[in-house]
Amino acid sequence: MAAKLKKGDKVVVLSGKDKGKEGTITSVDPKAGKAVVDGVNIAIRHTRQSQNSQGGRLPQAVPVDLSNLAILDKNGKPTRVGFRMEGDKKVRFAKTTGDVIDA
Repeated sequence: MAAKLKKGDKVVVLSGKDKGKEGTITSVDPKAGKAVVDGVNIAIRHTRQSQNSQGGRLPQAVPVDLSNLAILDKNGKPTRVGFRMEGDKKVRFAKTTGDVIDA
């Protein structure tokens, strides 16, 4: 199935402790159905000191389920994503406005 959300998309969180927060997707794991969004779902990870890094308690973004994310259209509203053919290319578009989503 084609990916509705991709790296670099501006999204909003629909449910969970970070509901309503916005951010950009930094990575997507389609097999697990999860994505890492910067500034959302932050957890404290304890890391050991090494020659390269200081170590300690470091905040890190944890993956969020794709079903809890919605892409933002040009008006800044959450929308669903559809696919259509334009010429011989398959493009993503916002269901609310019908505009093509630039990725």
